[in-house]
Amino acid sequence: MLDQILLLGDPRLYEKCEPVRAEEVADLQPTVDKMAACILAFREKYGAGRAIAAPQIGVMKRLVVMNVDRPVAFYNPELVATSDEMMELWDDCMSFPNLLVRLQRHRRCTMRFRDAAWEEQTWELEDDLSELMQHELDHLDGILATMRAENERALRWRS
Repeated sequence: MLDQILLLGDPRLYEKCEPVRAEEVADLQPTVDKMAACILAFREKYGAGRAIAAPQIGVMKRLVVMNVDRPVAFYNPELVATSDEMMELWDDCMSFPNLLVRLQRHRRCTMRFRDAAWEEQTWELEDDLSELMQHELDHLDGILATMRAENERALRWRS
């Protein structure tokens, strides 16, 4: 499964994704299953990994799968509000598993999305889940954590 994940430098990672249409949800289920399997494979190898965006496996759709305690698919997720309060962290990514990037993220955010039943949902997230979803939503817009690095010294190899 890990060979399905696009790595830093692949031009598809820098593309903006297309919205998912309601009639595509059923056809995207195999993609959701593959994304969930990638999370588990990454977690087994690296001891980390909670979410993945569709472009990371070459599917250019606005789709994120998160697995904290079970896989959940988010169709067309978007940030509708962010806190003024920021937090600094070392971000990691399945597309560059041995690289850490120091950056700033909003401590809290509000995200709107469609669920698998195409119902609109709104979630309030904070701290690590806020950071996680900001990271994944960036992927949908072709933005990588490396592009948000605080400065040229904000990159480190994972030891």
